[in-house]
Amino acid sequence: MMRIDVGAVLRHSANHPYANLVTRTTGAAVRKCIEEEIAAVASGTVVTLDFTHIVMMDYSCADEVVAQLLLDLERRGDDASSLVFHGITDAHLEAIEDVAVHHGLALVVHFADGAARLVGSVSDDERTVWQCVHARGPAAAEEVARDVARDAADVLLVLQALYTRRLLRRDGFTYAPIGVVA
Repeated sequence: MMRIDVGAVLRHSANHPYANLVTRTTGAAVRKCIEEEIAAVASGTVVTLDFTHIVMMDYSCADEVVAQLLLDLERRGDDASSLVFHGITDAHLEAIEDVAVHHGLALVVHFADGAARLVGSVSDDERTVWQCVHARGPAAAEEVARDVARDAADVLLVLQALYTRRLLRRDGFTYAPIGVVA
Protein backbone atom coordinates (compact mmCIF):
# COMPACT_ATOMS: atom_id res chain seq x y z
CA MET A 1 0.00 0.00 0.00
CA MET A 2 1.24 3.49 -0.85
CA ARG A 3 0.03 6.84 0.49
CA ILE A 4 0.24 10.11 -1.46
CA ASP A 5 -0.34 13.37 0.41
CA VAL A 6 -2.31 15.43 -2.13
CA GLY A 7 -1.65 18.62 -0.13
CA ALA A 8 2.10 18.10 -0.44
CA VAL A 9 1.74 17.35 -4.15
CA LEU A 10 -0.27 20.57 -4.56
CA ARG A 11 2.37 22.66 -2.81
CA HIS A 12 5.13 21.07 -4.89
CA SER A 13 3.45 20.97 -8.32
CA ALA A 14 1.77 24.37 -8.20
CA ASN A 15 4.56 25.95 -6.18
CA HIS A 16 1.98 27.62 -3.96
CA PRO A 17 1.55 27.42 -0.21
CA TYR A 18 -2.24 27.10 -0.62
CA ALA A 19 -4.45 24.27 0.59
CA ASN A 20 -7.17 24.88 -2.00
CA LEU A 21 -7.27 22.68 -5.06
CA VAL A 22 -8.82 25.03 -7.63
CA THR A 23 -8.55 25.62 -11.42
CA ARG A 24 -8.21 22.94 -14.06
CA THR A 25 -4.56 23.88 -14.69
CA THR A 26 -3.68 23.27 -11.05
CA GLY A 27 -5.63 20.01 -11.04
CA ALA A 28 -3.84 18.81 -14.17
CA ALA A 29 -0.43 19.60 -12.62
CA VAL A 30 -1.32 17.72 -9.44
CA ARG A 31 -2.69 14.76 -11.44
CA LYS A 32 0.49 14.57 -13.52
CA CYS A 33 2.64 14.34 -10.37
CA ILE A 34 0.35 11.70 -8.88
CA GLU A 35 0.43 9.69 -12.12
CA GLU A 36 4.24 9.71 -12.01
CA GLU A 37 4.21 8.39 -8.43
CA ILE A 38 1.65 5.70 -9.27
CA ALA A 39 3.65 4.62 -12.33
CA ALA A 40 6.63 3.92 -10.05
CA VAL A 41 4.79 1.35 -7.88
CA ALA A 42 4.16 -2.31 -8.58
CA SER A 43 1.03 -3.28 -10.49
CA GLY A 44 -1.93 -4.01 -8.26
CA THR A 45 -0.75 -1.74 -5.44
CA VAL A 46 -3.44 0.02 -3.43
CA VAL A 47 -2.66 3.74 -3.53
CA THR A 48 -4.26 5.99 -0.92
CA LEU A 49 -4.69 9.59 -2.01
CA ASP A 50 -4.77 11.57 1.23
CA PHE A 51 -6.82 14.78 1.01
CA THR A 52 -6.43 15.61 4.72
CA HIS A 53 -4.49 18.81 3.97
CA ILE A 54 -6.78 19.99 1.16
CA VAL A 55 -9.27 22.57 2.44
CA MET A 56 -11.33 23.04 -0.72
CA MET A 57 -11.59 21.40 -4.12
CA ASP A 58 -13.57 22.77 -7.06
CA TYR A 59 -15.29 20.72 -9.77
CA SER A 60 -12.53 21.14 -12.35
CA CYS A 61 -9.92 19.81 -9.91
CA ALA A 62 -12.20 16.97 -8.84
CA ASP A 63 -12.46 16.06 -12.51
CA GLU A 64 -8.69 16.25 -13.05
CA VAL A 65 -7.49 14.65 -9.82
CA VAL A 66 -10.25 12.11 -9.17
CA ALA A 67 -12.08 11.26 -12.39
CA GLN A 68 -9.13 11.43 -14.78
CA LEU A 69 -6.96 9.28 -12.49
CA LEU A 70 -9.72 6.66 -12.25
CA LEU A 71 -10.30 6.74 -16.01
CA ASP A 72 -6.57 6.29 -16.57
CA LEU A 73 -6.57 3.19 -14.34
CA GLU A 74 -9.52 1.79 -16.30
CA ARG A 75 -7.59 2.26 -19.55
CA ARG A 76 -4.51 0.55 -18.09
CA GLY A 77 -6.39 -2.69 -17.43
CA ASP A 78 -6.62 -5.45 -14.87
CA ASP A 79 -3.18 -5.20 -13.31
CA ALA A 80 -3.41 -1.45 -12.62
CA SER A 81 -3.35 -0.11 -9.09
CA SER A 82 -6.46 0.65 -7.04
CA LEU A 83 -7.13 4.08 -5.59
CA VAL A 84 -8.63 4.87 -2.22
CA PHE A 85 -9.48 8.44 -1.30
CA HIS A 86 -8.76 9.32 2.34
CA GLY A 87 -9.44 12.43 4.40
CA ILE A 88 -12.45 13.45 2.34
CA THR A 89 -14.67 16.12 3.89
CA ASP A 90 -18.05 17.56 3.02
CA ALA A 91 -16.16 20.39 1.29
CA HIS A 92 -14.76 17.84 -1.20
CA LEU A 93 -17.66 15.43 -1.48
CA GLU A 94 -20.14 17.29 -3.71
CA ALA A 95 -17.59 17.92 -6.46
CA ILE A 96 -16.20 14.37 -6.25
CA GLU A 97 -19.64 12.76 -6.39
CA ASP A 98 -20.75 14.91 -9.31
CA VAL A 99 -17.72 14.14 -11.48
CA ALA A 100 -17.80 10.44 -10.58
CA VAL A 101 -21.46 10.14 -11.57
CA HIS A 102 -20.85 12.19 -14.73
CA HIS A 103 -18.14 9.75 -15.86
CA GLY A 104 -19.94 6.61 -14.61
CA LEU A 105 -17.22 5.99 -12.02
CA ALA A 106 -17.25 4.82 -8.42
CA LEU A 107 -14.64 5.14 -5.71
CA VAL A 108 -13.98 4.22 -2.11
CA VAL A 109 -13.68 7.22 0.20
CA HIS A 110 -12.47 7.26 3.78
CA PHE A 111 -13.68 10.35 5.57
CA ALA A 112 -11.66 12.36 8.07
CA ASP A 113 -13.75 10.83 10.91
CA GLY A 114 -12.79 7.28 9.83
CA ALA A 115 -16.06 6.33 8.15
CA ALA A 116 -15.86 4.77 4.68
CA ARG A 117 -18.34 4.92 1.85
CA LEU A 118 -18.78 3.95 -1.76
CA VAL A 119 -19.30 7.13 -3.81
CA GLY A 120 -20.34 7.72 -7.39
CA SER A 121 -22.17 5.67 -9.95
CA VAL A 122 -23.19 2.43 -8.20
CA SER A 123 -26.33 0.33 -8.13
CA ASP A 124 -28.25 -0.42 -4.96
CA ASP A 125 -27.02 -4.04 -5.15
CA GLU A 126 -23.39 -2.90 -5.46
CA ARG A 127 -23.77 -0.55 -2.51
CA THR A 128 -25.43 -3.22 -0.34
CA VAL A 129 -22.83 -5.89 -1.13
CA TRP A 130 -19.92 -3.46 -0.73
CA GLN A 131 -21.23 -2.29 2.65
CA CYS A 132 -21.56 -5.89 3.79
CA VAL A 133 -17.97 -6.76 2.82
CA HIS A 134 -16.68 -3.53 4.31
CA ALA A 135 -18.45 -4.21 7.62
CA ARG A 136 -17.66 -7.94 7.92
CA GLY A 137 -14.21 -8.12 6.32
CA PRO A 138 -12.97 -10.80 3.91
CA ALA A 139 -15.71 -13.18 2.85
CA ALA A 140 -16.73 -15.63 0.15
CA ALA A 141 -19.79 -14.99 -2.00
CA GLU A 142 -21.86 -17.52 -0.04
CA GLU A 143 -21.17 -15.71 3.24
CA VAL A 144 -22.08 -12.33 1.78
CA ALA A 145 -25.21 -13.82 0.19
CA ARG A 146 -26.36 -15.09 3.60
CA ASP A 147 -25.70 -11.69 5.20
CA VAL A 148 -27.66 -9.77 2.56
CA ALA A 149 -30.32 -12.47 2.09
CA ARG A 150 -29.74 -12.84 -1.64
CA ASP A 151 -28.93 -15.64 -4.05
CA ALA A 152 -25.21 -16.58 -3.96
CA ALA A 153 -24.90 -16.61 -7.77
CA ASP A 154 -26.33 -13.08 -7.98
CA VAL A 155 -24.06 -11.87 -5.17
CA LEU A 156 -21.04 -13.39 -6.91
CA LEU A 157 -21.82 -11.35 -10.03
CA VAL A 158 -22.00 -8.17 -7.93
CA LEU A 159 -18.76 -9.04 -6.11
CA GLN A 160 -17.05 -9.63 -9.46
CA ALA A 161 -18.29 -6.26 -10.74
CA LEU A 162 -16.99 -4.53 -7.60
CA TYR A 163 -13.65 -6.27 -7.99
CA THR A 164 -13.42 -5.35 -11.69
CA ARG A 165 -14.12 -1.72 -10.78
CA ARG A 166 -11.33 -1.88 -8.15
CA LEU A 167 -13.78 -1.29 -5.28
CA LEU A 168 -12.95 -4.60 -3.56
CA ARG A 169 -9.90 -6.83 -3.65
CA ARG A 170 -9.96 -10.58 -4.22
CA ASP A 171 -7.83 -13.42 -2.94
CA GLY A 172 -8.98 -16.68 -4.48
CA PHE A 173 -12.67 -16.96 -3.67
CA THR A 174 -12.59 -14.33 -0.92
CA TYR A 175 -13.46 -10.65 -1.41
CA ALA A 176 -12.24 -7.93 0.96
CA PRO A 177 -12.28 -4.16 1.38
CA ILE A 178 -9.46 -2.21 -0.25
CA GLY A 179 -7.38 0.36 1.52
CA VAL A 180 -8.59 0.00 5.06
CA VAL A 181 -6.91 2.93 6.75
CA ALA A 182 -5.51 2.28 10.22
